[in-house]
Amino acid sequence: MIYQLGIPMSNAVGMLLRQIVLQKGIPFEMKLPRTAPLTYGSLTKEQFDKEIEKGMSDVKAGRVYSADAIEAEMKRDFGI
Repeated sequence: MIYQLGIPMSNAVGMLLRQIVLQKGIPFEMKLPRTAPLTYGSLTKEQFDKEIEKGMSDVKAGRVYSADAIEAEMKRDFGI
């Protein structure tokens, strides 16, 4: 996003730091996600099987992205 605006990272960091000083705090809301991301070690076998089944359903329905598409999106959005 910063790259899409044409703002160098060093300028963006400087802008953020100035806003922190001016507002006497972080200039945006910060909060933790409502639920923690799933980790393999936290799942029971049944939960793991259910997650795999959801993934397989996505594949069968064509809801997939190629590695090339993901790479192109990252280059477009983040300049990497």
